[in-house]
Amino acid sequence: MNLTVILGALELGAIFSILSLGLYISFKVLDIPDLTVDGSFTTGCAVSAIVTVASSPALGLLLAFVAGALAGLVTGLLITKLKINAILAGILTQTALYSINLRIMDGKPNISLLDSKTIFTNINQITSYGTLILLFIFVIVIVLLLNYFLKTQLGLALRACGDNEDMVRASSIDTDKMKLIGLSLANGLVGLSGALYTQQQTYSDITAGIGMMVIGLASIIIGTTFIKNEKVLVSLIATVVGAIFYRFVLTFALQVGITSGDLKLLSAVIVVIAISSTKLKLRGKKNARS
Repeated sequence: MNLTVILGALELGAIFSILSLGLYISFKVLDIPDLTVDGSFTTGCAVSAIVTVASSPALGLLLAFVAGALAGLVTGLLITKLKINAILAGILTQTALYSINLRIMDGKPNISLLDSKTIFTNINQITSYGTLILLFIFVIVIVLLLNYFLKTQLGLALRACGDNEDMVRASSIDTDKMKLIGLSLANGLVGLSGALYTQQQTYSDITAGIGMMVIGLASIIIGTTFIKNEKVLVSLIATVVGAIFYRFVLTFALQVGITSGDLKLLSAVIVVIAISSTKLKLRGKKNARS
């Protein structure tokens, strides 16, 4: 792998680590299998592209976060108010988002940003590593903010809701409110990840979100499998490391001749291996004790 390929892998790893941090909130903190992700990622892409072309790339990032958060809020309302199963609620929102995203993009399947300034334009004129530096600044800030938030009273209530919802409800904490906040924050980060992806790639595509759920889950599983620690900050860092490692695995696969069409299959295999290795380790420990 040459330097250009390595930089590309690091950049995409950083972008998808933000997606994975969003999934960390829904899957690990809230313990909700939220399938909205594929749709809310594309929503972030679409909003960022439209706003960047028409106005400001920075505003595009902000509105992409808000749009993603609204998508998560809808899923949360379906779960909490209509009592729809979490998996089905995510699928319904994701399905609806396809049409909404197409509307946002004015019916076009893709939008080019080649003639528009992105948040990376100015810094790339200073250094060839500008995109990578700015992306890692985003990742570091988000990790620190999440670490702080999850230790606040609201964050602790959010974590407790995922650990033991009945106990939290008995403590007079509104668990429905916690779910709405958590899912909104999670999908807001996913939307932001989509926005950064669009501005880094300089285009938005209606199919950009396909497979993002697997990428996020693989990153979390890989990271938390190799870096085991109960501390929130370490878990967040592990998720970021998992996303970057996962991206390097896919990049290496492409370099050795695996076609891009086979990457989804490879992604699924990686997730299966990561999950099964964890199970086998636990089984081995139990056998050793007995």
